[in-house]
Amino acid sequence: MHDKMTIATGRRARWLAGLAFGALVAASPAHAETLQGALAKAYENNPTLTGARAGQRANDENVPIQKAAGLPSVGASVDYQENLVVPGNSFFTPGRSVSTGAQLSVPLYQGGAVRNAVKAAKYRVEAGQADLRATEASIFSQVVGAYMDVIRDIAIVQLNQKNVSVLRTNLQATSDRFEIGDLTRTDVAQSQARLALAEGDLRTAESNLIRSRESYIRLVGDAPTDLQAPPVLPNLPTTAEEAVAIALTNNPDIDAANQRLSAARADIGAARATRAPKVSATVSGGYNNNLNSIPAGNTTSDNTTTSTIAGVSMTLPIFQGGRASARVRQAQAQTSQAIENYVAVERDVIAQTRGAYAAWQANERIIAATEQAVGANGLSLEGVRAENSVGTRSILDILNAEQEYLNTQVQLVSARRNSYVAAFSVLAAMGKAEARDLGIEGGALYDPEVNYRRVKGQLWDWADDPKPQQQATDTRTVPAPDAGVPAYVEMGPKQ
Repeated sequence: MHDKMTIATGRRARWLAGLAFGALVAASPAHAETLQGALAKAYENNPTLTGARAGQRANDENVPIQKAAGLPSVGASVDYQENLVVPGNSFFTPGRSVSTGAQLSVPLYQGGAVRNAVKAAKYRVEAGQADLRATEASIFSQVVGAYMDVIRDIAIVQLNQKNVSVLRTNLQATSDRFEIGDLTRTDVAQSQARLALAEGDLRTAESNLIRSRESYIRLVGDAPTDLQAPPVLPNLPTTAEEAVAIALTNNPDIDAANQRLSAARADIGAARATRAPKVSATVSGGYNNNLNSIPAGNTTSDNTTTSTIAGVSMTLPIFQGGRASARVRQAQAQTSQAIENYVAVERDVIAQTRGAYAAWQANERIIAATEQAVGANGLSLEGVRAENSVGTRSILDILNAEQEYLNTQVQLVSARRNSYVAAFSVLAAMGKAEARDLGIEGGALYDPEVNYRRVKGQLWDWADDPKPQQQATDTRTVPAPDAGVPAYVEMGPKQ
């Protein structure tokens, strides 16, 4: 369970590890959407995720930026002067001149400032990569929630539609029996009231379905079309303690907090370097040409001159007004903050893991209990109708039995949704619901390490990237969702 899967690139990949998902895809209609497909679309098109990748690429650049402070620098200059007014008694001032120069500066010793700054930048790159993993897991969890919300709300709309249809039939039968004097006007009024409430509940369910579809579009970038039942989630822990143990090792938030703590400790060394001496070597050269503009008769001055200078300089800070020690104390306080933040993140991960596990287990028990309740209420409804036909039950008894039957069916649909989402949340807390753990359709996964390796040693000052382009798709062309439902949607996962 702890081993990471090898992600296949350049072809259609697997769903979660150990799933025989190919049969499910093959059995699905060509236009159907699977949970794997929804995750693949979000992975490619979700703006939060694509923006996080761009932010990590920006974070990568801090390493070459910090390295540059310890590398040689070369500069050149060109200067042209035209003396518009030359004193009449001047025999040495040229009328014009052009000068060029170049300088090479090589840092020899900076008290560890560059070394610690580069080290801190590398730690923050690793923290950013862990944050990117956490963003992926968060987006995937939201997509799973939205996917299951749509399936749940479709089922609830179907149940309410069926309930309205049954109540209309009941009202018609009640009205017919009232016409022949078998029932009272009260019975008719009760049936009318219950039908009106059911129609209101149907409108609410349809509104909830539209909202769920809108949330799906926002996350995935496409409309939810014929969503298929989700696959069974593999590798779920058997105990909360097992889940927490895996989370403490694999959760990306803990990894990020740990890397930031290491970066903060390196910042202390960089701050202390402000009190250390700095040594650098310089080599410079110059060329001057008076452009044959020296006054006539002057034979002591050349029209061209050259110069070359080499030297070593040392700067020793003696007094900085307390600034150096303030920076060290600040870095130390920030390290203390990072230590406490690590503890806080660890606490949050433990609480989230245990909470998700408890929610998953509770909903599994709710499902079992509610399934029994649905079966019992179905039998109860049949019995009440039979007893009403012989006069031992009232119309109100039938209406109440029908409402209880509907309520338990809705509870069952919701519990199945909640159980699946909670189980996925357990995987996410364990660090097992990221792109590296999921088989994403469409080719190679995004690897932030590729960009880091590309830029970390870049020395050329003109190595710009191409002009930034939008990566995520917009949803302006996606039609507004409605409350239409298919014939039937199976809520439970495929076995």
